[in-house]
Amino acid sequence: MAGAVLVAIAASIGNLLQGWDNATIAGAVLYIKKEFKLESEPTIEGLIVAMSLIGATIITTFSGAVSDSVGRKPMLIISSLLYFISGLMMLWSPNVYMLLLARLIDGFGIGLAVTLVPVYISETAPSEIRGLLNTLPQFSGSGGMFLSYCMVFGMSLMDSPSWRIMLGVLFIPSLLYFLLTVYYLPESPRWLVSKGRMAEAKRVLQKLRGREDVSGEMALLVEGLAVGPDTSVEEYIIGPASEYAGDHAPGGEERITLYGPEEGLSWVAQPVKGGQSALSLASRQGSLAGRGSMPLMDPLVTLFGSVHEKLPETMGSMRSALFPNFGSMFSVAGGADHLHPKTDQWDEESVHHEGDGEDGYVSDGAGGDYEEHLQSPLLSREATGMEGKEGGPHGSMFSMGGEAVSSMGIGGGWQLAWKWSEKEGADGKREGGFKRIYLHQEGTQGSRRGSIVSLPGVEGADGGEYVHAAALVSQPALFSKDLIEQHPVGPAMVHPSEKAAKGSLWKSLFEPGVRQALIVGVGIQILQQFAGINGVLYYTPQILEQAGVEVLLANIGISSDSASLLISAVTTLLMLPSIGIAMRLMDISGRRFLLLATIPILIGSLIILVLSNLIDLGTVAHAVLSTVSVIIYFCTFVMGFGPIPNILCAEIFPTRVRGICIAICALTFWIGDIIVTYSLPVMLDSIGLAGVFGIYAVVCVLAFVFVFLKVPETKGMPLEVITEFFAVGAKAKMN
Repeated sequence: MAGAVLVAIAASIGNLLQGWDNATIAGAVLYIKKEFKLESEPTIEGLIVAMSLIGATIITTFSGAVSDSVGRKPMLIISSLLYFISGLMMLWSPNVYMLLLARLIDGFGIGLAVTLVPVYISETAPSEIRGLLNTLPQFSGSGGMFLSYCMVFGMSLMDSPSWRIMLGVLFIPSLLYFLLTVYYLPESPRWLVSKGRMAEAKRVLQKLRGREDVSGEMALLVEGLAVGPDTSVEEYIIGPASEYAGDHAPGGEERITLYGPEEGLSWVAQPVKGGQSALSLASRQGSLAGRGSMPLMDPLVTLFGSVHEKLPETMGSMRSALFPNFGSMFSVAGGADHLHPKTDQWDEESVHHEGDGEDGYVSDGAGGDYEEHLQSPLLSREATGMEGKEGGPHGSMFSMGGEAVSSMGIGGGWQLAWKWSEKEGADGKREGGFKRIYLHQEGTQGSRRGSIVSLPGVEGADGGEYVHAAALVSQPALFSKDLIEQHPVGPAMVHPSEKAAKGSLWKSLFEPGVRQALIVGVGIQILQQFAGINGVLYYTPQILEQAGVEVLLANIGISSDSASLLISAVTTLLMLPSIGIAMRLMDISGRRFLLLATIPILIGSLIILVLSNLIDLGTVAHAVLSTVSVIIYFCTFVMGFGPIPNILCAEIFPTRVRGICIAICALTFWIGDIIVTYSLPVMLDSIGLAGVFGIYAVVCVLAFVFVFLKVPETKGMPLEVITEFFAVGAKAKMN
């Protein structure tokens, strides 16, 4: 995973520059006021600080749609250039108007980075560590603030500090960011697939994953272009086709043949009627009105929770997230050659029937009798010299119990497969079509056989290697009915992106699953902003000054301005270990758990701040309570409510509209930021500091209720499966 980690670190430098800028302007404005004599011009002073906020809001309005059109990487390059140009302009700034323009351009860079870095990391990271890597922007932002505060504090000790150098030095790290975005960061593989640039996407995935065989994930990315409108939850007992054939297979005539994305992988499966899997039960429960003790809980929360109840911890290795009992099923080399009488190469970029060398895929001819089960894999890769043509497929190899295992896992314990299903039409003719299946094993290794034997309607599964699996079944992107009727040589001669481009992107925003995801994303962004982080940040120096910290520093020869900067630096430094803890827990405990665990602590710290301002506790007690409450609030916020809204928003939207949707969420963030920042003085005049903190505490209570009822747990799940779940949950909600 080193490739994905290094790419995420490089991308998060954009957030480091944002944190750097936020802290620098807080110190530089003290000296800008003196040079331009703005003591009597509070409006201009406020504009200098707020101009970057205005710029970020403006550019966010179209950044998502543009990134969906031209790609994530070009937008990150533009962000680094805007940072660089604004740094040079602030270093020069002969007057306040040029400074305001520079701050506006700086805001453009900030807006692009804050909006697109989480999307980029989500689209490049393995699902098992996606939460950890997407917490890096929060860590980088706080780290940038700390470094900037240290620099400004050091300069404040000089006889004549230069605010131009404070602000202009931004161009140095932004130059590094520019070089990384141009020469090191690859384009998002999901975006490349959405544009049909499959060869490029394959090369990027190979670099990010550090292995040659990425056929399974390539198939997943293509399938992610279409979210099934009629997704259903089914249940299967699955066994290997190579080992169990004919009368020994489960289900007899009812059996279904499943095909994996790698050559030679196929299984036979028996549908389980009235399934008892956690996912099946949750989907049925979600469609019922008034589900007992929690009638207001969104079916999405129940659906996602049903998976995580069964899912073992996946930290430490991607291998541990694969089906442990599917291992022996995947080792079908040697006996698979009879399934492949003929192969042709295809390349979705060139749309030619001939191969394209090492970037090509292999698929059997798709012609023939579709009344029978297909005798070929639906997507496979070209055999390499190490494998040989007769040796069968090896896939992505690793050791499991001393046995060579070929895996088609797509992360988080999920597997991707397809099935061919038939039904009798109105004219009496049998009509067939493909179905996409996301499989997830139910139960543990020790309980597997017992649970299968006890399932109703399952016969012949009392011996041998069978797996009980829940499944999300829907229409595939790769194998549309129109494509099959053309009898193509390869399964993706007509790439799904061509069909998707014909539809309206804005119409897609009103699809039930996308609409449900927008409710979650926009809702949590609004609540984050009104939870009080800006108010507490703004008044931290005042609170700590009341606690006597600034006076103590002044007594040892540090000016009040320098003392304020040093206090801010120390406060920011305390956030970094807390973010480190959040990074470790994000993919273990999960996003939902961290939110539900940290929001009550935010509520408690805000209540203490309210009480300390209402009740006369004495100088010492007031100082101690205020200082401790502020530190606890900051450290807790950056563990949960700080990074998680952006992480969730980068995970829950389909690839086709992800850029637009996250731009909508980011626009909500910036508008909320503006409202909270500029309503503070009015609120302070009318209800006082205790009243403001009281309102923040009430918002945190509402946030806790919203998270508990509406926000699902997404840890460890592939992005494509998450969006499929939203489609299922929205369907259950309407039933």
